Amino acid sequence: MPSKLWPYITPGIPDDLFENLPGIPLSQRELRLLLISQLRLKSDSVLWDIGAGTGTIPVEVGLLCPQGKVIAVERDEDVANLIKCNCDRFEVKNVEVVQGSAPECLHNINQNPDCVCMEGGKNIQEILQAVWVYLPLSGRVVATAANLESLYAISQSFSQLRARNIEVVQSAVNRLETRGFSQTFVAADPIFIVSGEKLD
Repeated sequence: MPSKLWPYITPGIPDDLFENLPGIPLSQRELRLLLISQLRLKSDSVLWDIGAGTGTIPVEVGLLCPQGKVIAVERDEDVANLIKCNCDRFEVKNVEVVQGSAPECLHNINQNPDCVCMEGGKNIQEILQAVWVYLPLSGRVVATAANLESLYAISQSFSQLRARNIEVVQSAVNRLETRGFSQTFVAADPIFIVSGEKLD
Protein backbone atom coordinates (compact mmCIF):
# COMPACT_ATOMS: atom_id res chain seq x y z
CA MET A 1 0.00 0.00 0.00
CA PRO A 2 1.94 3.01 -1.25
CA SER A 3 2.30 6.28 0.67
CA LYS A 4 2.74 9.81 -0.65
CA LEU A 5 6.44 9.69 0.27
CA TRP A 6 6.94 6.30 -1.41
CA PRO A 7 4.19 5.87 -4.07
CA TYR A 8 5.41 2.46 -5.28
CA ILE A 9 4.42 -1.11 -4.54
CA THR A 10 8.02 -2.35 -4.63
CA PRO A 11 10.19 -2.31 -1.51
CA GLY A 12 13.55 -0.55 -1.47
CA ILE A 13 12.94 2.87 0.03
CA PRO A 14 16.10 5.03 -0.27
CA ASP A 15 17.90 5.41 3.05
CA ASP A 16 17.80 9.20 2.99
CA LEU A 17 13.99 9.26 3.09
CA PHE A 18 14.06 7.96 6.66
CA GLU A 19 14.53 10.16 9.70
CA ASN A 20 17.47 8.96 11.76
CA LEU A 21 19.43 9.65 14.93
CA PRO A 22 23.23 9.70 15.28
CA GLY A 23 24.57 6.33 16.32
CA ILE A 24 21.32 4.46 15.66
CA PRO A 25 21.74 1.72 13.05
CA LEU A 26 19.85 1.95 9.79
CA SER A 27 19.51 -1.15 7.62
CA GLN A 28 20.81 -0.11 4.22
CA ARG A 29 18.37 -0.50 1.35
CA GLU A 30 20.07 -3.43 -0.40
CA LEU A 31 20.55 -5.37 2.85
CA ARG A 32 16.96 -4.60 3.81
CA LEU A 33 15.74 -6.14 0.55
CA LEU A 34 17.74 -9.32 1.17
CA LEU A 35 16.43 -9.58 4.71
CA ILE A 36 12.80 -9.02 3.71
CA SER A 37 13.06 -11.64 0.97
CA GLN A 38 14.16 -14.19 3.58
CA LEU A 39 11.11 -13.50 5.77
CA ARG A 40 8.73 -15.03 3.17
CA LEU A 41 5.88 -12.77 4.19
CA LYS A 42 2.20 -13.20 3.41
CA SER A 43 -0.20 -10.29 3.04
CA ASP A 44 -1.53 -10.86 6.57
CA SER A 45 1.68 -11.95 8.32
CA VAL A 46 2.45 -10.89 11.87
CA LEU A 47 6.12 -9.90 12.14
CA TRP A 48 8.06 -9.24 15.31
CA ASP A 49 11.05 -6.99 14.59
CA ILE A 50 13.25 -7.18 17.66
CA GLY A 51 15.76 -4.36 17.95
CA ALA A 52 13.95 -2.37 15.29
CA GLY A 53 16.40 0.56 15.30
CA THR A 54 15.41 3.30 12.88
CA GLY A 55 12.28 1.41 11.81
CA THR A 56 13.18 0.75 8.19
CA ILE A 57 12.01 -2.88 8.29
CA PRO A 58 8.68 -2.07 10.02
CA VAL A 59 7.96 0.66 7.47
CA GLU A 60 8.80 -1.50 4.44
CA VAL A 61 6.89 -4.53 5.77
CA GLY A 62 3.98 -2.37 6.90
CA LEU A 63 3.61 -1.08 3.34
CA LEU A 64 4.09 -4.52 1.77
CA CYS A 65 1.59 -6.30 4.04
CA PRO A 66 -1.33 -3.92 4.57
CA GLN A 67 -3.48 -6.67 6.14
CA GLY A 68 -0.59 -7.76 8.35
CA LYS A 69 0.86 -6.42 11.58
CA VAL A 70 4.38 -5.46 12.61
CA ILE A 71 5.41 -5.40 16.26
CA ALA A 72 8.58 -3.29 16.52
CA VAL A 73 10.45 -3.93 19.78
CA GLU A 74 12.97 -1.31 20.88
CA ARG A 75 14.37 -0.69 24.37
CA ASP A 76 15.35 2.98 24.06
CA GLU A 77 12.56 5.56 24.33
CA ASP A 78 14.10 8.01 21.84
CA VAL A 79 14.61 5.24 19.28
CA ALA A 80 11.07 3.92 19.83
CA ASN A 81 9.82 7.44 19.11
CA LEU A 82 11.98 7.52 15.98
CA ILE A 83 10.25 4.38 14.71
CA LYS A 84 6.86 6.03 15.30
CA CYS A 85 8.10 9.14 13.48
CA ASN A 86 9.16 7.12 10.43
CA CYS A 87 5.86 5.23 10.40
CA ASP A 88 4.03 8.57 10.42
CA ARG A 89 6.24 9.87 7.59
CA PHE A 90 5.22 6.93 5.40
CA GLU A 91 1.61 6.82 6.64
CA VAL A 92 2.04 3.28 7.96
CA LYS A 93 -0.81 2.37 10.33
CA ASN A 94 -0.18 -1.34 11.02
CA VAL A 95 2.99 -1.03 13.12
CA GLU A 96 2.86 -1.24 16.90
CA VAL A 97 5.96 -0.05 18.77
CA VAL A 98 6.72 -1.86 22.02
CA GLN A 99 9.30 -0.11 24.17
CA GLY A 100 11.18 -2.63 26.28
CA SER A 101 14.11 -5.00 26.43
CA ALA A 102 13.85 -8.40 24.84
CA PRO A 103 13.30 -11.09 25.90
CA GLU A 104 11.71 -9.70 29.10
CA CYS A 105 9.09 -7.62 27.30
CA LEU A 106 7.95 -10.29 24.84
CA HIS A 107 5.24 -11.68 27.13
CA ASN A 108 3.50 -8.27 26.93
CA ILE A 109 2.86 -8.65 23.18
CA ASN A 110 -0.71 -9.80 22.52
CA GLN A 111 -0.16 -11.28 19.03
CA ASN A 112 2.13 -14.22 18.35
CA PRO A 113 4.40 -13.89 15.31
CA ASP A 114 4.37 -15.76 12.03
CA CYS A 115 7.96 -14.64 11.59
CA VAL A 116 10.62 -12.83 13.59
CA CYS A 117 13.37 -10.49 12.45
CA MET A 118 16.40 -9.93 14.66
CA GLU A 119 19.25 -7.62 13.74
CA GLY A 120 22.16 -8.25 16.08
CA GLY A 121 22.13 -7.89 19.85
CA LYS A 122 24.47 -9.10 22.57
CA ASN A 123 21.97 -11.54 24.06
CA ILE A 124 20.81 -12.92 20.72
CA GLN A 125 20.90 -16.54 21.96
CA GLU A 126 18.62 -15.75 24.89
CA ILE A 127 16.21 -13.86 22.62
CA LEU A 128 16.16 -16.68 20.06
CA GLN A 129 15.32 -19.21 22.77
CA ALA A 130 12.47 -16.97 23.97
CA VAL A 131 10.90 -16.18 20.58
CA TRP A 132 10.94 -19.85 19.60
CA VAL A 133 8.24 -20.50 22.21
CA TYR A 134 5.90 -18.00 20.53
CA LEU A 135 6.46 -19.19 16.95
CA PRO A 136 3.87 -21.51 15.40
CA LEU A 137 4.87 -24.57 13.41
CA SER A 138 6.31 -23.35 10.08
CA GLY A 139 7.15 -20.04 11.78
CA ARG A 140 10.33 -18.40 10.52
CA VAL A 141 13.22 -16.52 12.12
CA VAL A 142 15.61 -14.30 10.18
CA ALA A 143 18.63 -12.96 12.06
CA THR A 144 21.60 -10.88 10.96
CA ALA A 145 25.20 -11.12 12.08
CA ALA A 146 27.86 -8.50 11.44
CA ASN A 147 30.71 -10.54 12.96
CA LEU A 148 31.85 -14.13 13.41
CA GLU A 149 30.83 -14.25 17.08
CA SER A 150 27.22 -13.35 16.29
CA LEU A 151 27.12 -15.79 13.39
CA TYR A 152 28.36 -18.56 15.69
CA ALA A 153 25.82 -17.64 18.38
CA ILE A 154 22.91 -17.75 15.91
CA SER A 155 24.12 -21.02 14.35
CA GLN A 156 24.53 -22.62 17.77
CA SER A 157 21.03 -21.53 18.82
CA PHE A 158 19.45 -22.83 15.62
CA SER A 159 21.14 -26.16 16.22
CA GLN A 160 19.90 -26.35 19.83
CA LEU A 161 16.37 -25.39 18.75
CA ARG A 162 16.42 -27.92 15.90
CA ALA A 163 15.59 -25.26 13.32
CA ARG A 164 14.98 -26.60 9.82
CA ASN A 165 15.54 -25.31 6.29
CA ILE A 166 18.41 -23.14 7.45
CA GLU A 167 19.86 -20.72 4.93
CA VAL A 168 22.85 -18.42 5.26
CA VAL A 169 23.44 -15.54 2.84
CA GLN A 170 26.35 -13.12 3.00
CA SER A 171 25.80 -9.76 1.36
CA ALA A 172 28.32 -8.14 -0.97
CA VAL A 173 26.97 -4.72 -1.88
CA ASN A 174 28.82 -1.88 -3.61
CA ARG A 175 27.32 1.56 -4.14
CA LEU A 176 28.43 4.22 -6.60
CA GLU A 177 29.32 7.37 -4.66
CA THR A 178 30.87 10.70 -5.56
CA ARG A 179 34.21 11.31 -3.86
CA GLY A 180 35.69 14.67 -4.72
CA PHE A 181 35.71 14.97 -8.50
CA SER A 182 35.28 11.29 -9.25
CA GLN A 183 32.78 8.51 -8.80
CA THR A 184 33.82 5.31 -7.12
CA PHE A 185 32.23 2.13 -5.84
CA VAL A 186 32.10 1.90 -2.05
CA ALA A 187 31.48 -1.43 -0.34
CA ALA A 188 28.85 -1.73 2.37
CA ASP A 189 29.86 -3.75 5.41
CA PRO A 190 29.13 -7.41 4.68
CA ILE A 191 26.31 -8.92 6.73
CA PHE A 192 25.34 -12.55 7.26
CA ILE A 193 21.58 -13.20 7.03
CA VAL A 194 20.62 -16.48 8.71
CA SER A 195 17.11 -17.91 8.44
CA GLY A 196 15.43 -21.02 9.78
CA GLU A 197 12.01 -22.53 10.40
CA LYS A 198 10.26 -24.21 13.31
CA LEU A 199 8.91 -27.49 11.98
CA ASP A 200 8.58 -29.60 15.15
